[in-house]
Amino acid sequence: MIALKRIILVSLIMFTSASSADKSNLFSAGVPSLAPMLENVTPAVVNIYTISEGEDRAQRIDDPFLRKFFNIPGQQKSRKKNRSGLGSGVIINSKKGYIITNNHVIAKAKDIKVKLHDGREFKATLVGADPASDIAVIKIISKNLISLKFADSEKLRVGDFVVAIGNPFGIGQTVTSGIVSALGRSGLGIEAYENFIQTDASINPGNSGGALVNLKGELIGINTAIIGSKGASGSVGIGLAIPVNMALDITDQLIKFGKVKRGYLGVSAQDLTTDLSKAFGIDTNKGSIITRVQKDSPADTAGIKIGDVVTKINGQAIKNTAAMRNKIGLLKLNSTISMQLSRKGKIVTVKVKILEPKISKKSGIKINTRLQGIVFSEIKEGMQEYGKITGIKIVKMRKDSKAYLVGIRPNDIILSINNIPVQKIKDLEIVSDKNDSELVMHVQRNNRTAFILLK
Repeated sequence: MIALKRIILVSLIMFTSASSADKSNLFSAGVPSLAPMLENVTPAVVNIYTISEGEDRAQRIDDPFLRKFFNIPGQQKSRKKNRSGLGSGVIINSKKGYIITNNHVIAKAKDIKVKLHDGREFKATLVGADPASDIAVIKIISKNLISLKFADSEKLRVGDFVVAIGNPFGIGQTVTSGIVSALGRSGLGIEAYENFIQTDASINPGNSGGALVNLKGELIGINTAIIGSKGASGSVGIGLAIPVNMALDITDQLIKFGKVKRGYLGVSAQDLTTDLSKAFGIDTNKGSIITRVQKDSPADTAGIKIGDVVTKINGQAIKNTAAMRNKIGLLKLNSTISMQLSRKGKIVTVKVKILEPKISKKSGIKINTRLQGIVFSEIKEGMQEYGKITGIKIVKMRKDSKAYLVGIRPNDIILSINNIPVQKIKDLEIVSDKNDSELVMHVQRNNRTAFILLK
């Protein structure tokens, strides 16, 4: 009964806001219905099936020493097996066959197959993927495809009606309705970059990569995750979607480069609280306050100072530190941005050129792209906790760096790379010059060592 009331209410709202030319399409035999809108939208949402060649992590490593290093239980022998995965995707370019989905839908897939709304099936190729934001782009070659129009997700409001379309549990294309429950959800630890739309439209396993649309049938988000109680396998009314504006920014880079090239600002920051606002004489508690500026970084070059409060970037308000991090992390390299700061009660505007993360200029080296986003230090004599170990210590690293994603962590010590011992930071330049493909890193963590492959 509640669901019926919701559909009626949604349809009445659509009828009220629609033009006179469209009102006749909102009713089927005089009954309020979302069907006219969905008939135009559902053909653009596809089912994705993947086959991956892999094993459980406990099965991949048979060496007891390595299992201990990675804290992996069990002693099962390594054995490969094929796994099928289920997910959804959205056609965003009908002419070129580009489909947007979640990275976790196609990650490690050996084969990717796409099934269209009309029953046609195609083998897809991977264009590019970004694990940090959980966005991926695949491509199929086909005629007569239908793509979705895009809305401006910055204009969404809590309470807006939405419809989620996907392939939950692999049962086939399914439509659910709800409202926008919250905006700008972050700090959930699901992705490295988070700015989720929260909705109570049912999103379940298999919906990932599907479409979240408004009542005009425009794409507003990519369904990505659910939050539930421990042991819950389905929706409990908290679904999360990546805003379409953010998804398209990432998609543009994936199509152009096959990956996302992120820049950095070179600061540490924290959220501006009410108490801090009073202390700094600011009449708002929205923003991010700079607590550290890295020397020779883009921020340092632009004149940003400790204590500055970032309130806007490129004219868009910054609510908190997570919003600032998302904004910077999604900007294209070498782009110049305008940052509005509150400094000692005065408004200051600075121009900052976003550059690729790299080691401090003191090192004077060119770092391999696979090692970018990491701050290193040399192990010197007298550092008793390392004994007689020689290597390079990882001081800190970005969570979206390639090294972090394969399991390397701060305080790990790199002993060698591709069997070349490294003792000085300048040794990394030698490795960078000689290796353009994968890096085999010999890493020590506490009293254990292991080889980690960085592709």
